[in-house]
Amino acid sequence: MKRMSIAFVLVIFGVVALASTATAAAVTPFDIFQGSALKQIIDRNKLIVGMEVKFFPFEYADEKGQPVGFDVEIAELAAKELGVELEIKDMEFSGLIPALQGGKIDMIISGMTRTLTRSKAVSFTQPYFETGLCVLLSKQRADNVQDVKELNASDRILAVKLGTTGDLITGKLFPNARVNRYKDETACVREVVTGRADAFLYDQLSISKHHRENQKTTRAILKPFTYEPFAIAIRKGDSDFLGWLNLYLETIKADGRYKELYEKHFRDIIHLQ
Repeated sequence: MKRMSIAFVLVIFGVVALASTATAAAVTPFDIFQGSALKQIIDRNKLIVGMEVKFFPFEYADEKGQPVGFDVEIAELAAKELGVELEIKDMEFSGLIPALQGGKIDMIISGMTRTLTRSKAVSFTQPYFETGLCVLLSKQRADNVQDVKELNASDRILAVKLGTTGDLITGKLFPNARVNRYKDETACVREVVTGRADAFLYDQLSISKHHRENQKTTRAILKPFTYEPFAIAIRKGDSDFLGWLNLYLETIKADGRYKELYEKHFRDIIHLQ
């Protein structure tokens, strides 16, 4: 009995010791903040944002080659509120998430739709812009198409930009069509304009713009057939930075600054649709 009692006591001491160790090693709110991008940004006095500067009117280059657009100004406001400098890193859209995961950038704001698939790799803020996919149609190949469902046929050729939601949904919505993927938006438009593709799948504002610029060779279906909420992406698990960014978006929507930017960049485009 004495041996059993001693053994039992030793077990109890072992459990208590393990519990004490676990408690001591528990992550505290201070530890979380110390490891957050928010702390790193403040310490280095710089916010590093990744985007592909080829997506009018969200991010594109002006006559001097400098990034401008809606997303650029959202990023500039965020840096101002943080009290830090802003650095924009221009890169291919398909390389943005790997760059974020690798710590090369602090966040992505590049007309990126938050999806369940992408959310496995990054964390998203609340949406800062809502749109949907539409189609630019070739008059030469698809002049009679009235519904996007008609594009799901073996004799149809779809052009999509690599890594975009237009690319991601083709397998589900258009499994019978042939899909050609391109790195550049302009290459997709060129395929439709020259009659090498039936349609280009992209966001509503861009499709409207490309149709206006190519009215002799294209048609457009501007009623969205998907829901595309654009959001800011950050590294997984960074609750401090995510909370700050969501509060930032709520603040500029409430105080009128978001509305000013929206009207500045989209008023003329939306009115022309």
